[in-house]
Amino acid sequence: MATESQAAIRFGIIGAADIARKLSRAITLAPNAVLSAVASRSLEKATNFAKANNFPPDAKVYGSYEALLDDKDIDAVYLPLPTSMHVKWAVLVAQKKKHLLMEKPVALNVAEFDVILKACEENGVQLMDGTMWVHNPRTAQMKEFVSDPQRFGQLRTMYSCFSFAGDAEFLKNDIRVKPDLDGLGALGDAGWYGIRSILWANDYELPKTVIAMHGPVLNEAGVILSCGASLHWDDGRVATFSCSFLANMTMDITATGTNGSLQLHDFIIPFREEEASYFTNTRCFFNDLVTGWVPLPSEHVVTTDIPQEACMVREFSRLVANIKNGSKPEQKWPIISRKTQLIIDAVKTSIERGFEPIEIKCL
Repeated sequence: MATESQAAIRFGIIGAADIARKLSRAITLAPNAVLSAVASRSLEKATNFAKANNFPPDAKVYGSYEALLDDKDIDAVYLPLPTSMHVKWAVLVAQKKKHLLMEKPVALNVAEFDVILKACEENGVQLMDGTMWVHNPRTAQMKEFVSDPQRFGQLRTMYSCFSFAGDAEFLKNDIRVKPDLDGLGALGDAGWYGIRSILWANDYELPKTVIAMHGPVLNEAGVILSCGASLHWDDGRVATFSCSFLANMTMDITATGTNGSLQLHDFIIPFREEEASYFTNTRCFFNDLVTGWVPLPSEHVVTTDIPQEACMVREFSRLVANIKNGSKPEQKWPIISRKTQLIIDAVKTSIERGFEPIEIKCL
């Protein structure tokens, strides 16, 4: 728990979305954070949410978003609202000098996100998106492997896939298939993870071009339900990702270097929250009779004391505490968010232009 000299960061949640249940638990589990308030457009809904998610007895409940933002006791806001509402409410959060942990995708396009960035910079607040898996201890260990010139070498190819089969109710009524709520559909929701994983493996170096794959599936309202793309760098590196609301649950990464490979099958949500594994191999080849591999790939298991979403809250709260003690906001996280959004925009543009290559320009 936070000490008296390091008071817990007081979180307010704006909106009672399903994902907010997971983050409420994460805030409770993080040693340097506390649930202090929740706001909904309905006071009854906010009250029920607080009761159902074990908010502390002294937590405040508000029947409007504005009331929570006016609460001077709130240090940080978690914003799980639909993407179309991000730019309005994220700017207001920043203008109220509250630090912002925001769900992904961060905006409908990079121009909108730049408005959010400007507000956060002008008001000196920390911004981080809610991509949880990058905060899992496993991710740091995997990064050590793909950065090792002996065991992995130079990255040459990468493939990332995130899919899940939405049922009829999901495909008809979920906000992620509604053009006025989360108009980026599967690209913004599931594709965000694949793009982030590719950027992560490439040390967040943007590709030269992005080309959407043929055959995206859109619903009647024009929202993407399934798509993919390839990313290309000048030195020959190539990465592909696919994302879908129409295929069985898959969360795969395969990264191949000149000396080794990395594979895992649960990169977004580990099979078990208390541990996560990944597979590596280095300089593998066929055995003498070409009936097997030599040496065999190895499995690495990484344990964690708190779930990855609580690790995210812990890191965000650490940064907020540093700012309260005089430090500047950490720019790493908004820069990574913006690069991810740039690729989202490029894939969407490539689809709209008949699968033309789109050159990436980090303006």
